[in-house]
Amino acid sequence: MLKILGHSASINVRKVLWLCAELGLPYEQEPWGQVPLSTQSPEFLRLNPNALVPVLIDGDFVLSESNTICRYLANKCGRTDLLPTDPMARARVEQWMDWGATELNVAWRYAFMALVRKTPIDPDPILLAQSVTSWNRHMQILNGVLEKTMAYAAGPSFTVADVVLGLGTNRWWMTPIEHAVLPAVQDYYHRLSERPAFLLHVRNGLP
Repeated sequence: MLKILGHSASINVRKVLWLCAELGLPYEQEPWGQVPLSTQSPEFLRLNPNALVPVLIDGDFVLSESNTICRYLANKCGRTDLLPTDPMARARVEQWMDWGATELNVAWRYAFMALVRKTPIDPDPILLAQSVTSWNRHMQILNGVLEKTMAYAAGPSFTVADVVLGLGTNRWWMTPIEHAVLPAVQDYYHRLSERPAFLLHVRNGLP
């Protein structure tokens, strides 16, 4: 059975949990990153020297980096609907997965940490405003994409890209900021909310 190391409050852990539910994969979860399971412990650092969750253990195979884990699981299950084999279709999915990790996540980090995680305790108002503006601007980019596809990030069908961006969209909705008016994103959120795995692992009260 698969083993997933990481606590469910982590947005990156929830990517893997959500995808496992979509794939029907059984797993055991250990909440590393919460007391007393420190990711700085020698035991964890042997598995991931970056000290970050999630880590996937599949037999003797150990893998970190949440987007890579999602690609691996979709491939393992032969789910070409979630991660296509056609080079162009797959590149489109991976483009939006990578954009979510390198662009969207960077935009929201300061605002989310200041307003939800409360670190720093006394946030810089200029940095906070800049982060909120950047976050809304990136969500406007996603809105434009969804206006074109009229469904999901990479086209008319749900893919692994939506696992990444769906969690980012949920975090945007749940963070107490002034939200841009984005009808296509709102429709996207409602569409994702029709998926039981999304309700279980994303719309579960955790931002």
